[in-house]
Amino acid sequence: MYPAPFEYHAPASLNEALALMAQNADAKIIAGGHSLLPAMKLRLATPPALIDIGRIADLKGIKDMGEKIAIGALTTHHEVEHSVLLRNACPLLPEVATHIGDRQVRNRGTMGGSLAHADPAADYPAAMLALGATVQVQGSGGSRSIGADELFTGLFSTALAANEILTAIHVPKTDAKGSGVAYAKFPHPASRYAVAGVAVWVSIKDDTVQDIRIGVTGAADHAQRAKRAEDALKGKPMTEDNIAAAAKVASDGLTTIGDIYASADYRAHLVTAMALEALHSAHHRAHGW
Repeated sequence: MYPAPFEYHAPASLNEALALMAQNADAKIIAGGHSLLPAMKLRLATPPALIDIGRIADLKGIKDMGEKIAIGALTTHHEVEHSVLLRNACPLLPEVATHIGDRQVRNRGTMGGSLAHADPAADYPAAMLALGATVQVQGSGGSRSIGADELFTGLFSTALAANEILTAIHVPKTDAKGSGVAYAKFPHPASRYAVAGVAVWVSIKDDTVQDIRIGVTGAADHAQRAKRAEDALKGKPMTEDNIAAAAKVASDGLTTIGDIYASADYRAHLVTAMALEALHSAHHRAHGW
């Protein structure tokens, strides 16, 4: 099926893109296009104009900023997966990138596009929550930062305003001694999206949890923190029993969703299983095992 007619714009700068958005409030931003273009072909989306930001060089690249790493919104999943800087300083993101789609998707899809689209079964949102990342956005009124905890607000919904463009993602380095990260995912066999996925960052000293963040994707209408599981481990040793107890409550507080493939109860069960796996892996990595 063919999409409805639309105008196509390819701005060379962020300011040009924002000006085009101001001229047409119903226009859609496109980067990799993996979500928008299929919806347009099915006539589920009929934007009157597309603003292709793929040529804006300032939105690309991965940069060391000292305590943090800045990732341009147009950085592809492939570039995240193979970044030496990220593998050494923030290895959770390359690990997560390997779970996304297939090679063709990873070569074309972008991190910024994935986060702005906020698919409830996408992989990056869980990692953003686990890392405590922030996104940088630019609108006609200026720039601002949005923390991962505030970014995902509902089904395909974020805290971005209609006239704002996500420009970069800032993630902390997690290479300190005693820091461990991991991502565990149960993928849908056809789409490879997460039926349930759990990302973990943990900081351990003398085998006691100093701090921990756990992000869950796929199970609810948007990615969320597993705060009950975090509270169950914070300040405690990461023993087998404590890890199991934390995993058991990982889905508490989540309103899990059901569909033709997996019921809400099954997704809750998968969150427990994926949390158990991710917590074990993060614990081992924190010790260098």
